[in-house]
This record gives sequence, structure tokens and C-alpha cells, in this order.
Amino acid sequence: MTVQTPDNILRILVADDEDGIRMGIRRVLEGLTLRNEEFGGDFEIEIREAADGLETVQKLADHPVDLLMLDHAMPGCTGMEVLTGLHESGSDTLTIMITAHASLEMAVKATKQGAFDFLAKPFTPGELRKVVEKAARHLLATREARRLANERRQVRFEFLSILAHELKAPLGAVEGYLRLLEEGITDGDPVKTARVVDRCLLRLEGMRKLIYDLLDLTRIESGQKQRDLHPQNVEELLVKVLETFAPEADSRGLTLNLNVSTDTTLQGEAGELEIIFNNLVSNAVKYNRDGGRVDVAVTGDDATLTVAVTDTGIGMTEDEVERLFGEFVRIKNEKTKAILGSGLGLSIVRRLARLNGGDVVVTSQDNIGSTFTVTLSRSGETA
Repeated sequence: MTVQTPDNILRILVADDEDGIRMGIRRVLEGLTLRNEEFGGDFEIEIREAADGLETVQKLADHPVDLLMLDHAMPGCTGMEVLTGLHESGSDTLTIMITAHASLEMAVKATKQGAFDFLAKPFTPGELRKVVEKAARHLLATREARRLANERRQVRFEFLSILAHELKAPLGAVEGYLRLLEEGITDGDPVKTARVVDRCLLRLEGMRKLIYDLLDLTRIESGQKQRDLHPQNVEELLVKVLETFAPEADSRGLTLNLNVSTDTTLQGEAGELEIIFNNLVSNAVKYNRDGGRVDVAVTGDDATLTVAVTDTGIGMTEDEVERLFGEFVRIKNEKTKAILGSGLGLSIVRRLARLNGGDVVVTSQDNIGSTFTVTLSRSGETA
């Protein structure tokens, strides 16, 4: 059984057949402030009492607690029997055994049954506070670990759901095209057949890009991406990137311009920089208007290098800009519905820019165009 309680409340059951012990513990703990500095805020303490073993078992069943302060020798049902029952039920209640007759044998047995700590009678207020504070720290760590585990499960679920959704559409399209070929819809016409095959290949290319983007993102986030920093000439890298997209730009009458007004050397990894520039230029071409322009401007100072990619494309609204750098975020409207993408490119750009001691920002006007500006540290190191 898992006890679910608010993170700032510590529920304690004091189980002891001596009225004076229960009263003394209550008096000390009710005046105790338990600092929760690591995760924020303080613990509030709620105390309940039980005078014998059977009452302890009943109160635990009715109102589960975080911490049980359990007397070893009680009438009705011994502390060890209560502890054994908790252990067998799978409870995560922390138990502090209180005993006037501590022995190594009893300590070993209690520990095997899940006892968290021990408090020997007679004990001082300072000893009581110390053992409760230790238990509170353990509870904090346990709650935080549980919260992170739940968060990871939710993120994993959302990730897989989005991935399945993103792959379902292109797979369905490829299957549909192949069914058409199987049914002879092209009538053996090479032109019609080539058109169907091209559409299949286009969809498969989109899936391949999604998979590659996911691999890049996973390597970055896991910290397993090996970095090999060397002097890089950003101007040369940009020229190569622009040459890559020149055929697509020419087919749509787009002009690609590069303006460099600074020394373009920095410490970096060519692969990382190419991913950044490829994504930015690719988007500037994809989301542009036929006959438009893509301007790449490189500026900088002694510490940083700035690359701004401006297009004369469809632009974005303020609301769309705010959502832009999230994972699997694609701006979907009438102007973008025919443009393929994984929704991961800009998220990867931002992570790589920050990995290189910089960042990326965007300014955009709907129906006018956008400018993506990435800043990189010349040292190549994370800020």
C-alpha cells in the first residue's frame, strides 16, 4: 500500500502504551519546524496516537500515515507484530521502533521487517527531533523520486503517443499508394507509376527525417553525444548548406544571399553546426513564397558569433511563435498543411545552440516573413 500525502505534510502515529511517552512526543513534535529547503517550503506535522497494538493496527487501516513511532512492547499486539503486518502488506510507512530493551537480535529482526530507525528509552527531546528529521529527509527523497518516476512515465507515454501519430499518417499514405499500384490504377502508364512512387518516396523521406531527428534529440538529452571540438569556419559551412538547398530554391525562384561582416571562426563541431544551419535554411526555404528571398547574415564580436536567417515567407502569429520551440510542435494551418516536417528540428536547434554556449530566438510577422537568430560562443563551450 502506498501512502499518498501532500508533499508539505508529515502524518505521524505515536503508538505507545505509556501516556507520558505519547504526551512528551506530541509536545516536542508539535513545536518542531521541519525545513524542506531542497524542494521548497516546510513540513506541517499531524500527530495521532494509539495506546496499544490493536488500536495501532486499526488506526493504520483507517488513516495511513507517513511515520509510525512504534513501541516494541505493547499490550494486545506487540510492536514487532505490527511491524511484521506492515511489512507483509507492502506499506511504505516509515517505522521508528521505540524500545527500553534494545538488543542486537531485536534490531536485526526489526530491520529485516522494514524498521527505518530506533529510539531507545529514555530519550531526550534532541534525540527525538534528530530521528524524526532524518525520517523526514528520507520521506522527501522518496516522494521526489516517486514524482520524477511518474513524470517520466507521463513524458514517455506522451512521446510514444505523438510518435505513433506522426508515423501513422505517412505509413497510411504509402500503403494507400501501394494499394493503387497493386490494383493497377496506373494502367501501366510509366508517368502515373513514377508519380505514385515519388509520393511514396517523399513520405518515406519524411519518416526517415523524423527518425534521424529523434536520434539526434536522444543523444543530446541523454548526454551521450560525444563532442569533438575543433576550429570551424562558419562561412564555409554556410556556403555548403546554401549549395545543398540551391536546387530547391531555384525551382521556386528563391534567391539565397549570404552576408558576412565578421571573422567566422569558432571552436565547435562541424556536425552540430551543420544541423543548426541546415534546419534554419531548410525552414526558410520550405516556408517561403515562390519568388521570395532568404538572407543569411553573420555578425559577431570577440566572444560570440551570430547567424540570422531571414525569409520572406508566410510568417507566424505571436501565438504560433510562443509554441514554436517545443518538441513535435508544427504550426498547422491552411498555409502549412502541405509542408512536411517532424516538429523536432527547432527543438534540436535550440538544444545545440545552448550546448554551444548560445541560444536561438525568432521574430516573425504573419504573411510577411520570419528571422531566426542563433548565437554561438566562439569557445564552443556551454555557458
